[in-house]
Order: sequence, then structure tokens, then C-alpha cells
Amino acid sequence: MTSIDPAPNPHATAEEVEAARHDSKLAQILYHDWEAESYDDKWSISYDQRCVDYARGRFDAIVPADERRNLPYDRALELGCGTGFFLLNLMQSGVARRGSVTDLSPGMVKVATRNGESLGLDVDGRVADAEGIPYDDDTFDLVVGHAVLHHIPDVELSLREVLRVLKPGGRFVFAGEPTTVGNTYARGLSTLTWRLTTNLTRLPGLDGWRRPQTELDESSRAAALEAVVDLHTFDPADLERMATSAGAVDIETTSEEFTAAMLGWPVRTFEAAVPPGRLGWGWARFAFTSWTSLSWVDANLWRRVVPKGWFYNVMVTGVKPS
Repeated sequence: MTSIDPAPNPHATAEEVEAARHDSKLAQILYHDWEAESYDDKWSISYDQRCVDYARGRFDAIVPADERRNLPYDRALELGCGTGFFLLNLMQSGVARRGSVTDLSPGMVKVATRNGESLGLDVDGRVADAEGIPYDDDTFDLVVGHAVLHHIPDVELSLREVLRVLKPGGRFVFAGEPTTVGNTYARGLSTLTWRLTTNLTRLPGLDGWRRPQTELDESSRAAALEAVVDLHTFDPADLERMATSAGAVDIETTSEEFTAAMLGWPVRTFEAAVPPGRLGWGWARFAFTSWTSLSWVDANLWRRVVPKGWFYNVMVTGVKPS
């Protein structure tokens, strides 16, 4: 495994947080180092069939069927890998033989490579800036990312870098990017849920549902950085235009999660506001099956009548010209 330098910094000081308010890349590092060790639990990320199916579902929703018949790709790269959720689960589903995970956060690269090793996957990791990818031209057959483009200051520059490191004919797939409309209702519902939960759990008899104040304060400090690291929202046409300007061909976008996002964001926020383990397996089953059911409704009903830009998540794919 590639050595990781600098080391993760999981506990930013107040002075560092203040400096990060004026430096988006420092904010990315501090926030994601802060979250790295607990990120999988926070977002219910796993490397079992549930998340393998989810990751592969995103891939299959936008990559042409004739190309999927020729899997696996030989070598794949993930930008902004976080804990490795997208690429590691895609590799488990047979999308790629070998993988490289990169992130601006040393803490995330550490966790992602550890996850890859524990799964027995052929994965290496590097701390890397998506605006200057530290790999040679024509290295990868596939580049992927999940919820990463909205963190990158210059998205078009990053897409040019993606095309540079792709082999001719190679493909990129970016999923989980927030739309402008979707972000408005998702953030509003999340903020309302946090305020209601943290205030209701002050009431007598509900103190067992309240996380310790120090943990709530820590979450609030992290949330302050989260407001700095989320730089963009997108209309699908925005991503198509940037991919075209970067030099890609065969560009497609699709979107998903409408009513599912209206449920998912309050659910995840509520889970973050109460003590870990307090909700139990019954809640987890309710949350997952409800989200799955609403996702089906979104895909089979609302997709027919609701504009693509109103869904919460948008995906984009393109190809490097041969």
C-alpha cells in the first residue's frame, strides 16, 4: 500500500476550523478527516450485498448495456473516494479488476485502503487533488466518483484531468451529485429535523434519546465545515456542458431520488441526532425498506412526469475520444 503523507487530522482545532472557512480545500481535508472513522456508520455504508447492489445499480443506470457486457474493466480510479464505498462495491460486483482510490483527505484514503484490503481487493490509495490527478496520461480504463464533483472548486478542470488519465475510449461515471432544486428541499428538511430532534430531546423523560452535549457540539462544528465544503449544486445541463467543454463524447445524464430524498434526508439527520444504537434493527429495516419503496415509485412513476432537474441526485457519464 502506498504510504500516506500527511497523516490524518481527526480533531481540528477551533483555529483550524476558522482558517478553513476561508480555504475550501483546507475545509475538505479537515471535515473529511474528522468524519473518516465514523463515516460508514453515519451514512449506513457497508460492503455487503445491499451496497454492492446500490453501487452497481447506479452504474447500470447510465452505462450502455453493450459496454456492460464486456466487464470487467482492467483498472479503475475513484476520485474523492471517501471510505471507498463506490469503487470497492463496484469491484465486488465485477466492474473492475484493480482499483486506485484517491481523496484530498488522508483520513479517508487510510480508511478506504483499509476497507479494500479487508475485502481482499487489489486496491492502492493516494492522497490526491482532483484538479491535478497524480497519475500518468492514459492510465485507467474507468474513472468513477460518488458525491465528489460538488466538492471540487473547478469541476471542468477536474473533468479535463479525468480525461487525461483515461485511456482512449475509457469511460467516467460520476453519481450522487446534488441538483439545485433537490438540494433546496433536502437541506431544508434536514435542518428542520435536526432542530426538532435536538429541542424535543430536552424535554423531561426524553433525555435518553439525546446525545451528550459535547457530541452535539462536535456535530455542529462539523456541520459548519460541511457548509464550506459543499461548493456546487447542478442542473443536469450544467454537467453535460462541462463534460463537453472538457472534451468528452457520448455524454449522458440521468437523475434519481425525488420522494426517496424527502424521506432519506430527515431519516439520516434523525439518526445523527440521537445516541448511536438507540434506534435498533427495526428502525434500520424501516428506513431502508421505505427508501427502497419510494425509490421504486420515483423511478416508475415520478420519472414520467417530474423534470429531471427536480430529482435530488444527478449522474453523468462520458467517454474519452479514441
